Amino acid sequence: MHFTHDLAAPAADPTSFDDFLKVDIRIGTVVSVEPFPQARKPTLKLLIDFGPAIGTKRSSAQVTEQYTPEVLVGRQVAAVINFPPRQIGKFMSEVLTLGFPDEDGSVVLFAPDRRVPDGGRLF
Repeated sequence: MHFTHDLAAPAADPTSFDDFLKVDIRIGTVVSVEPFPQARKPTLKLLIDFGPAIGTKRSSAQVTEQYTPEVLVGRQVAAVINFPPRQIGKFMSEVLTLGFPDEDGSVVLFAPDRRVPDGGRLF
């Protein structure tokens, strides 16, 4: 899977609403953060609580330029929870934590502007 941080990239091809609904984006709270020194790029290992129906899931996130572990714990983040798990080194990332590039290409995490119940689905 390749993601571009190019701010000048054109919009993606049109898709259907049914295809959008196949991507399950949920909100969760970061409950723990660990460094991931074995990753090729500076990365953190996140454990995210998506509420009782989904539980906790692990994610690898390249967010070290904007966030420290202390700032992330307790923060709500959005993630795709229904992609297949992805092996990153010796770590299995279970969800894709979502963010946008800032003007320098650093990841800024995507989150609601006020607290919502963990496990809520984006619509």
